Amino acid sequence: MTTHHDRTTYEGDARPADSGAPPPAQPPRPPARALPRGLWRGRPEDPSWVRPAFLGLLLVTALLYLYDLSASGYANSFYSAAVQAGSRSWKAFFFGSLDAGNAITVDKPPAALWPMALAVRVFGLSSWSILVPEVLMGVATVAVVYAAVRRRSGPAAGLIAGGVLALTPVAALMFRFNNPDALLALLMSVACYLVVRALEDGRTKWLVWAGVAIGFAFLAKTLQAFLILPALALVHGVCAPVALKKRLGQLALAAAVIVVSGGWWVAVVELWPASSRPYIGGSQNNSFLELTFGYNGLGRLNGEETGSVGGGGGPGGGAGGQWGETGWDRMFDAEIGGQISWLLPAALILLAAALVALRRSGRTDATRASLLVWGGSLLMTMAVFSYMAGIFHQYYTVALAPYLAAVVGTGAATLWQRRERVPASLALAVAVTATAAWGYVLLNRTPDYLPWLRWLVLVGGLTAALGLVFAGRLGRRTALAVAGLGVVAALAGPTAYTLSTVREGHSGSIVTAGPAGASTRGGPGGGGRGGGPGGDGFPGDGFPGGGNAPGQNQPGTGFPGGSRNGQTPPGGRTAPNGATGEDGGTGGRGGGMGGLLNGARVDAEAERLLETDADDYTWVAAAIGSQNAASYQLSTGEPVMAIGGFNGTDPSPTLAQFKEYVEEGKIHYFVSGGGAGGGMGGGSGSSSQITSWVEATFEEVTAGSATFYDLTRPADGS
Repeated sequence: MTTHHDRTTYEGDARPADSGAPPPAQPPRPPARALPRGLWRGRPEDPSWVRPAFLGLLLVTALLYLYDLSASGYANSFYSAAVQAGSRSWKAFFFGSLDAGNAITVDKPPAALWPMALAVRVFGLSSWSILVPEVLMGVATVAVVYAAVRRRSGPAAGLIAGGVLALTPVAALMFRFNNPDALLALLMSVACYLVVRALEDGRTKWLVWAGVAIGFAFLAKTLQAFLILPALALVHGVCAPVALKKRLGQLALAAAVIVVSGGWWVAVVELWPASSRPYIGGSQNNSFLELTFGYNGLGRLNGEETGSVGGGGGPGGGAGGQWGETGWDRMFDAEIGGQISWLLPAALILLAAALVALRRSGRTDATRASLLVWGGSLLMTMAVFSYMAGIFHQYYTVALAPYLAAVVGTGAATLWQRRERVPASLALAVAVTATAAWGYVLLNRTPDYLPWLRWLVLVGGLTAALGLVFAGRLGRRTALAVAGLGVVAALAGPTAYTLSTVREGHSGSIVTAGPAGASTRGGPGGGGRGGGPGGDGFPGDGFPGGGNAPGQNQPGTGFPGGSRNGQTPPGGRTAPNGATGEDGGTGGRGGGMGGLLNGARVDAEAERLLETDADDYTWVAAAIGSQNAASYQLSTGEPVMAIGGFNGTDPSPTLAQFKEYVEEGKIHYFVSGGGAGGGMGGGSGSSSQITSWVEATFEEVTAGSATFYDLTRPADGS
């Protein structure tokens, strides 16, 4: 047992402090300068393998996530268009506008867009400049989870936790995608790490910095950042090694820091004159607070999202709705299981068993407190995800991945240190058995995918479990070999799904990890793979079921504005890796629901039409729905107004405002088709009114397969 500072770690075959064996004599700790901390040496007290193993974990994670990254093109064009706008306009950057003309924002705060927009400003618009920042967030999240777990449980446990996170299929998906979830997962991991630090020494600064992380997480995905606050506050309030009065004061200060770090941007937006800022996308009255507590808040829980398309199954696991059935088993069902649940049974078993093993520890025991931080965050987020009746997509579960990984690493290490005790060895065996059996079930849901793997996982896992029953009686090398077999069997299934995920491009708004058929919701292939069936949906969230809208026969968009029949993406460049875009609607126009949900193919003639005299207009075109507008904006590099926001139901602009823009010569073309215009979710109907007025008033122009209306040429010639 090695003790340094206020941490206790166990290495090799050491025994826990409560085993009854006296600690071995330790040589005097060398002076700080005797063993300088270098890149490869690490901490003076670390074995020589620790730092190379940690750096190797980060390198492998980076290479895995960077593999064929450009196959996804612009990924979710909804956010890519906002990134492109932010790279051209600082005002669009600050507000998260969908276009540089600042007509309307995305339906989230802009923090997740900022790293990508800065990268595009430096390196130019491309798939890599948009997606590499997401990869770096993934690598950083692995590093944070490793650091948090190794503090209390040693470097081996940290490596297990980091590896579990890196190889979780939904993590590999979302750390290569441009939705806000990557930044959210990173910041929530940082917050948990900082709370763990605060629980070690009781210093206020750690809790304050945790509040800063959670506040900025709010600016990535609003109230989802607050899901774990009850767990964090309760653990710190009970377990922090300071007096109760100070604990309560620290929590109050941290709460104030959350309000400041997350609320400054909200205050600026709410106080900014509405006439000189973009409309708040996703809201019905141009208010970010309304968006936060309505559509992105309580509406997600009860399914009553104004301006959306309704909720899912009722509480208590009622009949399934548009977003899947709710209930305690939601994380294990055919829609979600293959994304996140591979080691979820093991995490729950290890959490319970480790807490039992630590039950006699003192109130301030830092290892138990760390386990409660990660375990509480896991359980709290699982509970909300399992029963929320509003919009829910499979990829949301990436939020669980850091917590799950940390619980597995910490719980396994806690029990391994006590493996000579029968309850601990049996708990390890049960965890591995459950993982092997559940891995077999998940792999059996895709019976044509590597059919031999499910048997390898089952047999290998059961063999390792049998050995773990006797782990305390085996020699050190044999015990480590058995444990290694258990780790390999547990990670074989998610690793295969992760490799399948990184080998495919993912685009659109509803994306899933794993091979074809890994998720039953989202159409063939799980949806969102390179524009295949079931790809795009509502920007930012997606059409329920992940497939095409009713009456739509065309596949979803792959690369918005991408290569198709010789056409090219923005600025005439070739689409990354030849990713293609499909027509979003029928008749080659991106019309009807297809243009709203899936965007539109933009061919060379349409690009040339919109780019002509583009500098004379604030917006080169206006289109119904954000995906439709994003396709043209990413293809031309010029601002395109998204009428009605991401699904055409936002009351912006009104018909009167649109007429004023046209009268002032700010918009050149109107894109035909693109959505129902307020017919979904109870929208105001502004989109339909604008469409009817334009079609009756202005001259129709055809460019390639698309139809436009020239807003400078009235149909009657006046």
